[in-house]
Amino acid sequence: MKRNLQELAADLGCEVQGNASVVVSSVSSIKSATSSSLVFIEDAKHLDAALASPAAALIAGRFASHVKGQKPLLISTQPRLTFARAARLLRASAGEQRRIHASALVPASVRLGSNVAIGPQSVLGEGVDIGDETVIGEGCAIGDGVRIGSHCRIDAHVTIYSGTKAGDRVVVQAGAVLGSEGFGYVRDEQTGHYEQFPQVGSLVIEDDVEIGANSTIDRGALDETRIRRGTKIDNLVHVGHNVEIGEDVVIAAQTGISGSAVVENNVIIGGQVGIADHVRIEEGAILGAQSGIPSKKVIRGKGVVFWGTPARPIRDYLKELAFLSRSVRKDGPTDN
Repeated sequence: MKRNLQELAADLGCEVQGNASVVVSSVSSIKSATSSSLVFIEDAKHLDAALASPAAALIAGRFASHVKGQKPLLISTQPRLTFARAARLLRASAGEQRRIHASALVPASVRLGSNVAIGPQSVLGEGVDIGDETVIGEGCAIGDGVRIGSHCRIDAHVTIYSGTKAGDRVVVQAGAVLGSEGFGYVRDEQTGHYEQFPQVGSLVIEDDVEIGANSTIDRGALDETRIRRGTKIDNLVHVGHNVEIGEDVVIAAQTGISGSAVVENNVIIGGQVGIADHVRIEEGAILGAQSGIPSKKVIRGKGVVFWGTPARPIRDYLKELAFLSRSVRKDGPTDN
């Protein structure tokens, strides 16, 4: 979608410096810039390279305010964030007419908002409710009574079980499974056999949540699993039943969160972190990659990085490593 800089500046809350009538149609890196692309710089050391590139215009911080007459600039206090928002605006297709593919199965009881797209071979259950401008990709399976808000994007081969509710502007990438049965079993002490504990709760995904490819989020056992507004979940993440995840949480790939864990607002979780059942991660904590948190433990410390298994503040962890290293050197074999 083509936009001139004056329009973009108005939408992005930026100041235009230079020719505001210049038109851009895409975003790119400085290296791959073309005569119609928009690039960004966060540091003055990259300014000369950006100005010398073929890019039509730049997004830059206040440090570039002195530049006159070379390329038009969008001046922003947060260039990277502004660039991300510009990318969404340029990617949007104004007035695009979406359609429901002839091979999609959509019962008469389904409620569709305006301008909804449903891809080939997708199957919707009875009573599904889909909001305006939402796009359902090919081969999706959406269970009875599922509710999906407006301006959502559900990519190919996503499965959404009954009892799931998604808010507005939710993104679910290919292959994800939402609302599946949790891993909960009761052991018969007489026979040693396991029988499933009821998994009849719900899954609630609030507005502006993004879920990566092939991730799985289980519904609650008796109550609900809830992912709160603005949380971003990477690929190959598993969230167990009854988990509560707060607002603006970031979870990297291959993390597993066991049942009934609570992750409070603004937590950052690195890749391959293992969180056991009934753990509480309090607001603003940061879990380093491959950390492990045992059952029922509370992680507390806004802005504190935790690392290791069991996870502890990184300063303590590094002190332990240094002590072990000194001990090995002191007690280990010596060369003759």
